[in-house]
Amino acid sequence: MKNDQLTQIWDSQKKGSPLTNSGRIIKKANNLRKRQFIGVAVMSTTVLVLLAYAAYYTSNHWNDFTLGLVLMISSLTFRVILEFVSLYRKESQLISLDSTAFKDYLKRHYKRRLNINYFITPLCFAIYVYGFLKLLPYFKQAFSTGFYNYILISGFISLLVIAVIIVNGIIKENKFLKELKN
Repeated sequence: MKNDQLTQIWDSQKKGSPLTNSGRIIKKANNLRKRQFIGVAVMSTTVLVLLAYAAYYTSNHWNDFTLGLVLMISSLTFRVILEFVSLYRKESQLISLDSTAFKDYLKRHYKRRLNINYFITPLCFAIYVYGFLKLLPYFKQAFSTGFYNYILISGFISLLVIAVIIVNGIIKENKFLKELKN
């Protein structure tokens, strides 16, 4: 359903609704949705790269290298699944609710997202970082000092950038929740 159609339906359903600008709410929700899709795409691509790397380089015996890859892959896969479930729930409610009910649903949705943002995301990020750290001794042994230093520096810069993106996304979702409450 397109945004203008939703706006017309919502505006026609309840003229006395406290939601005075449904277009604005839809626009903000869509921006957050786009960011979620971008996040899912990046995480999915990373999972595919890690899976390809694991398929090519892991041996038949279990070691810290394999553990590191499994931790990285599983933490990202869990987050991808969680994001898809969150997106699906929100999309299914969008079609079935009027503007006031959808606004109330969005409040509940983003309150649930607070649990994801403050508990599950940091846990998944920590597991991912731990998995990366488990790989470093193997990288040091397998690669030249220069390439190992490149992996080390670029890896930690990438983790820092990812952390900033995560924090920025959390701030935007919290800001949107505060706007919904007003």
